[in-house]
Amino acid sequence: MATYTTYEQVGKKEDVSDVISNISPTKTPFQTMIDSEKVHAKSFDWQEDSLRAVTLNQAIEGFTASDITAVPTVLRNNVTQILQETIKVAGTADVIATYGRAKESAYQIAKSAAQLKRDLEHAFVGSAQAKAVGSAGVARAMAGYQAQLLNGGSAVLDADDFVIYTGAAPPDLVEEDLHLIPLLAHLYSFGSDPKVIMVTPTNSITIANFAKASGRNRSFDTSSSRKDQTTLINVIDLYVSPFGEQRVVLNRFQRASNTLVFDPDMWTKAMLRPWFRDALAKTADNIMMMIVGEISLKPKNFQASGAIVQAAGPTGFGT
Repeated sequence: MATYTTYEQVGKKEDVSDVISNISPTKTPFQTMIDSEKVHAKSFDWQEDSLRAVTLNQAIEGFTASDITAVPTVLRNNVTQILQETIKVAGTADVIATYGRAKESAYQIAKSAAQLKRDLEHAFVGSAQAKAVGSAGVARAMAGYQAQLLNGGSAVLDADDFVIYTGAAPPDLVEEDLHLIPLLAHLYSFGSDPKVIMVTPTNSITIANFAKASGRNRSFDTSSSRKDQTTLINVIDLYVSPFGEQRVVLNRFQRASNTLVFDPDMWTKAMLRPWFRDALAKTADNIMMMIVGEISLKPKNFQASGAIVQAAGPTGFGT
């Protein structure tokens, strides 16, 4: 008599994990480290100002007062951008028993929320998008980080712009090519105190190689608990220059070949409509839900931040 095996067996119970593994990255460091503020119109303005240059200020005794020519503030502007995603789940799909989630609609809306968070990071620092006021048939677009560093929005760089074009493309950059010191010196001259150097994965390797320079070292934990371990470290997470200390932060969603230098306190998320979830009217046997946010980016003063672009381009400062 033949042995009865699982190949003939009927009604075997499935073995499906109750954990859904999603490897897609969701960390969005730029928007995480800046504050938020409320705006009340789709187009919003703010004022920026700076002090005049120092001068030789000497007056004689009994001097006659002479007035200066006052310089008005500079009015800057950005527009809010609508980001949205809508999910549609059949009524049956939302009630049947499933592995890895209690309800399909809840799982899909959580997934959409993470995707929108990535889209916002891309709009802030990943695309260098310019401002577009839009129309009834054209979506509005906020000016991203890089676009707001060009004085007056001109594509031609001058001494008042805060973008360096290195003229070099990765992966051949060395420390001198990256022009960090000239950019930090330029920002320092305008009174800025940048605290973050945000880099792409490619440029994180370039900065890690700075440690190969002569005379640079890093302290290691040599306590008794670690003496039996061998650790190889090749990373720079704090860059110290004559112009202060900056944390080196990695950003997967940052525009390729861009390095951003800024103080997070000088940037805010301008929220006209913070993220909200809304159930749409039922027109069929399904569940439709959308997530919407109307958001923009505001630098408190564009002279407090800079960017290094690894590409041939107009000649900027420090090149």
